[in-house]
Amino acid sequence: MADTRVMDETAEYSLEEQEGYIKKLDANTYEIAKGFVPGMRVPGRFYVNDELRELMGDELRQYTSAKGVGGFVPALKQIANVAQLPGIVRYSFAMPDVHSGYGFPIGGVAAFDMDDPEAVVSPGGVGFDINCGVRVIRTNLREEDVRPIQEELAQALFNHIPVGVGSKGVIPMTMADLEEVLEMGLDWSLREGYAWPEDKEHCEEYGRLLAADPSKVSRRAKKRGLPQLGTLGAGNHYLEVQKVEEIYDVDGAAKMGIDAVGQIVVMVHSGSRGLGHQVATDALIEMEQAMRDDGIDVNDKQLSCARIGSQAGQDYLAAMACASNYAFVNRQSMTFLVRQAFASVFGKSPQELDMSLIYDVSHNIAKVEEHLVDGTPKTLLVHRKGSTRAFPPGHPMLPVDYTYIGQPILIGGSMGSASYILLGTQKGMDETFGSTCHGAGRRCSRSKARREVKYESVLDELAAKNVSIRVASPKLIAEECTSSYKDIDAVIETCHQKGIGRKAVKLTPICCIKG
Repeated sequence: MADTRVMDETAEYSLEEQEGYIKKLDANTYEIAKGFVPGMRVPGRFYVNDELRELMGDELRQYTSAKGVGGFVPALKQIANVAQLPGIVRYSFAMPDVHSGYGFPIGGVAAFDMDDPEAVVSPGGVGFDINCGVRVIRTNLREEDVRPIQEELAQALFNHIPVGVGSKGVIPMTMADLEEVLEMGLDWSLREGYAWPEDKEHCEEYGRLLAADPSKVSRRAKKRGLPQLGTLGAGNHYLEVQKVEEIYDVDGAAKMGIDAVGQIVVMVHSGSRGLGHQVATDALIEMEQAMRDDGIDVNDKQLSCARIGSQAGQDYLAAMACASNYAFVNRQSMTFLVRQAFASVFGKSPQELDMSLIYDVSHNIAKVEEHLVDGTPKTLLVHRKGSTRAFPPGHPMLPVDYTYIGQPILIGGSMGSASYILLGTQKGMDETFGSTCHGAGRRCSRSKARREVKYESVLDELAAKNVSIRVASPKLIAEECTSSYKDIDAVIETCHQKGIGRKAVKLTPICCIKG
């Protein structure tokens, strides 16, 4: 059934009171009432300020002017479509970096009641790059230590870490090794000597999802993943040497080993590469049949799903856990290579440089978690797609050293812009199932960026900011320029003001390595 309210290309668009269905609750919160699209089981909620709100309007105007042609669905409609899925609890959420994605909006959060036999799991709520995520490694270096040799450091990192679409890893790997990676996650890295014991402590889920079953991962997915372990990839994946630009929470920063403006850290952003993409592709095919078998109807075919307890649902969760474990090991392998590169440039061991892992977070994942729903403890399957877990102080899943400050939330910016570390809050736990934003969020498509931006101008802009850049394909960097993304400061400020993450540290780039 068509939704004439949002598909009418002649309609004027306003988030406030859109035919009575969308209401502004406060300066940063909007609610989509049930009925905005057919079959909504719960309302939708999204968090934006005035600037970010206009970008959501731009998406909808683009959709209505095209009359829905081309498969593009605006984030606003996707939030509502997710609210139609069986078993969803409380709200369909979207974070301030929200934009249109595959099925779920990027920036989407949705939790499903594990005790509801009708509840579903949807690969669109995780994404194709399963456990795409970010980690930050601290050092005891200062900006003045790095600036004189930043070009040499950038080249060393580029030499050590394979980047680009067809890159192959340098970590020795057999198919038997890969099977163990999929099952063991970071425990494999520890056993093989690619990780320090404290690295595991400072990973979300301790770097291993226990539901992993390698037998549920297709041979094609394994074949794609075998040569890619320890590679950065392309697209929006990157490695950055960054300096601490501002410290907002002195005590929280100190707990993370950040003690001064100008301190050097390294941010690694990557995921499960071709293996994760194939796991998602395989699952979507299986779930189309599962939906027919179980009579599940959805507003958007990209929201293919299966009952959590069904064979298709359980198979996907087991395979997704394997891809997540692969991604943890992928980022850990690159951490090993980063430490080697720094040691070669500075002539000191990684231990002497205090290259400890601050934290590692997932941006695309579905996990079983315990939450209070209307005062009642519930076991939920929380989908986070382009959003970050943000647990509060005192949560039992946090490392001991972060018990009193909350979970570090690692938010990567666009190329050349700032990145941030936030800390989890109790308000976020109560309101959004302990979730917040994951980055700046795209404001235009990659194809539009390629048409409108010359890569030479992006390189000139980075040079003007004194950022050393190494890329495998210079023409691809137009897709990742700052103007292609929303204002990271506006996204972070919205989260901070709403209380779904509090600002701790601001980081700016010195060296950037991209595919």
